[in-house]
Amino acid sequence: MINKIFESLQAAVADVRDGATVMIGGFGTAGMPSELIDALIEQGARDLTIVNNNAGNGDIGLAALLKAKRVRKIVCSFPRQADSHVFDALYRAGEIELELVPQGNLAERIRAAGAGIGGFFTPTGYGTKLAEGKETRLIDGRQYVLESPLHADFALIKAYKGDRWGNLVYRKTARNFGPIMASAARVAIAQVSEVVPLGEFDPEVIVTPGIFVQRVIEVPQAAHQVQQNIQAACGDKQ
Repeated sequence: MINKIFESLQAAVADVRDGATVMIGGFGTAGMPSELIDALIEQGARDLTIVNNNAGNGDIGLAALLKAKRVRKIVCSFPRQADSHVFDALYRAGEIELELVPQGNLAERIRAAGAGIGGFFTPTGYGTKLAEGKETRLIDGRQYVLESPLHADFALIKAYKGDRWGNLVYRKTARNFGPIMASAARVAIAQVSEVVPLGEFDPEVIVTPGIFVQRVIEVPQAAHQVQQNIQAACGDKQ
């Protein structure tokens, strides 16, 4: 019987080794698997290469992982924003390496890895420092840069619901990078707000098929986080 459900967050990330490449889903805090990140911090893996859309917000989630100095390199699109002070301090001190990738290129490099594509040509970045050392080609009168796929050892993602086969559905914009990261990693670990019985999902609504997911962990408190935030915001306005 196929059963990808793990009983604890700690067990789900136990084999993340030092030096691993880990994709972390989320667009800012939307869809960020905070509980899995906390478990990874507790687990203790170091010298990680992290692939994410940005470089952490405030002092929680990915920022907490950076603050614990477990990350050697980060591959992202938006390393600096109003609350990215943890990354900013580490980068200025020379304690973390940055690979800056335009957001569209980042998404397509991850997707290419999951699709088994060896690389792709894009006009984005041509003529800039981001294209230095990369192959370029003139196609139909326009210059393009060859970009390589981004693979990972692990992907930590957050979904709304999942079943024991690893089929996932997402909640609105929390979906973001989750589906492509699951396909691009050797081991995809999904925290879900609710584990539902097998067969409950209409196959037409499944976004990430279970073939791309190796581990599922239920984090019930995450199911109510959005509603709690909404209620708190409404309360502040009353």
